[in-house]
Amino acid sequence: MAEGKASTLGFEEAYCAHRLTLLRLAYLMCGSHELSEDAVQSAFTSAHARWDEIEQPLAYLKKAVINLVKDGQRRRFRLLASTPERPLVALPPEVDEMWDQVARLPWAQRAVVVLHYYEDLSLVEIAAILDRRAATVRSDHRRALDKLRKEFV
Repeated sequence: MAEGKASTLGFEEAYCAHRLTLLRLAYLMCGSHELSEDAVQSAFTSAHARWDEIEQPLAYLKKAVINLVKDGQRRRFRLLASTPERPLVALPPEVDEMWDQVARLPWAQRAVVVLHYYEDLSLVEIAAILDRRAATVRSDHRRALDKLRKEFV
């Protein structure tokens, strides 16, 4: 659905129309179904009270989901760092070699790759979502591709 049409949707319609897309985005960023569900639910919850004031709801929700996933991962990493033994992580079967390499990218580079190749957003749109300059996003994109190429050559 085009961004212009998303702004004409009511909250409930937007939830039905964009929930799965946002869940996919969150999952690609964190690799956890539970964290994805939490991030998407929190994003919609925070948007609900001022839904009519949000100019571009889908862009707002994507940005919120990315920020919530990032915050959740920071908390999880702090918790794991304080835990003497780290539990084994069982990855879902759909995680392949490429995802494994994308997941190893630094946060900003991973966000650019996921938003560009999985969400099909332009680098300019990604810059707006991540609150970064377009030149910085282009640089992150180039560096991420360079790292991925080195792994698969």
